[in-house]
Amino acid sequence: MKKEYGSRIVKTDCPICNKVHDLEIKTRETQGFIKGEVVEYEEKYFECLDTDSEENEFASASMMDENLLRARDAYRIKNGLLTSDEIAEIRKFYELTQHEFSSLLGWGEVTVTRYESKTIQDETYDHLMRMTREDPLFALESLVRHKEKFSNEKYERIRSSIISKVQDLGTQFLKKKEIQSIYVGFDSESANNGYKLLDIEKVNDVMGYFAQNTNRLYKVKLMKLLWYADVLHYKRYGKAMIGLVYQYKTHGALPLAYNEIICLPSVKVQEEMCYEDIGYKILPVEEIDLTKFTPVELDILQMLSHKFKDLRAKEIVDYMREEHAYKTTQPNQIISYDVAKELNELE
Repeated sequence: MKKEYGSRIVKTDCPICNKVHDLEIKTRETQGFIKGEVVEYEEKYFECLDTDSEENEFASASMMDENLLRARDAYRIKNGLLTSDEIAEIRKFYELTQHEFSSLLGWGEVTVTRYESKTIQDETYDHLMRMTREDPLFALESLVRHKEKFSNEKYERIRSSIISKVQDLGTQFLKKKEIQSIYVGFDSESANNGYKLLDIEKVNDVMGYFAQNTNRLYKVKLMKLLWYADVLHYKRYGKAMIGLVYQYKTHGALPLAYNEIICLPSVKVQEEMCYEDIGYKILPVEEIDLTKFTPVELDILQMLSHKFKDLRAKEIVDYMREEHAYKTTQPNQIISYDVAKELNELE
């Protein structure tokens, strides 16, 4: 099923009626085959309004290239690979050209160019690019290992850029390692993690979303929102959204590594005195890129933000205590997603 939406008018050459006139650029959701798999993606095309023929659509060469790239990116997302834009973001993070990024990783000169424009990377190459982004020390080691591929001037410039990232992101990287060490016993999909391995980047993005779109957001409330996001996604689609593992605690479901995840870069924590206690207010750091979420993820996040937007921490804790999952789990035990999916009415 092709679902059409959005359009704009441009004046250009029309091959259907062989003249220059106004054409409508339209966008629709469509399906295609990439590497033998069906993927859904956005397709752009021209529609000629000056013809009575049924054949009134066409795509320019550049449009076809862009459509194919979107289809390939849809395949990447479906299979857990970096998209072409995400690869470019990693490269730009270190202020590298496509050629320099390829050389840093010891690849052929045009490898990254191909990944950003057409070719789909395999899992091994994808892992190396992820490691480069997540661990600036790994990037530095790769640069040193492939020093012969650079002139002295380029080498020193890139080295200086990477060292600045090491200095800036050292604490964040160590926190990610702490989170990974806490989750080392959950390295296979099960009912404990909602049949999804922990996605730290998605945790970061989801926290940033809630920080931007929820009022009175303190640590306790944030932890409950994460639980609802994971469990509601599991209930609808059979898989958690971010893969956190939750325990029964006095104030409701609490994810393992809860103190570590609030050190991720999308949020900052501000201590506030609440009577005789210290409250930990969660604030957004920067605007979250909504394209990092799938449409179904956004639907869940928007619904939860609306549902719990103005609730105080105690109110959402009381709400969660009425959940079947909380009532049937013992203190300090892991809350199984199979039990948690029996949610009270949210929508």
